[in-house]
Amino acid sequence: MNALLQPRWVCRAMAPADLEAVLAVESAAYSHAWTWGNFVDSLTAGYLAQVLEAPQAGLVGYFVAMPGVDELHLLNVTVAPAWQGQGLGGYLLDRVQAAARALGAATLWLEVRRGNLRAQALYRRRGFVEVGLRRGYYPAASAQREDAVVMNLVLQRGGSDALE
Repeated sequence: MNALLQPRWVCRAMAPADLEAVLAVESAAYSHAWTWGNFVDSLTAGYLAQVLEAPQAGLVGYFVAMPGVDELHLLNVTVAPAWQGQGLGGYLLDRVQAAARALGAATLWLEVRRGNLRAQALYRRRGFVEVGLRRGYYPAASAQREDAVVMNLVLQRGGSDALE
């Protein structure tokens, strides 16, 4: 059964009390994970941050997005490795898009590692288009850095999306 059809999933605002679980997912998902300070700074700055959880599984995903003038910039969207491939990343992207519309944003922006083809494919399926490249944007395992593909999604005005 598709995980999204199960009513047990809850998406809610990220709180400081969630950070231990968020960091556990972050470090399991990425070789160059965000730090505790990155998340604290994002929450302190008032960025939009939500977690996805299930009573039996706990926290399995989250996103952090920075509002700007007429735009929302997705900084981090992550699903725990054990829960990937079940549609949860798409669900979180739907939440980000709904948040952008609720804020009146015209454009949703993100960067993704050039080598992360799976994420790029998801973003393309969701309507994002590649608009640029940031050379050496991400730290990498070697002495070199990895490029970021810059993508955006132009949002339709007057949509019926709303945050719960």
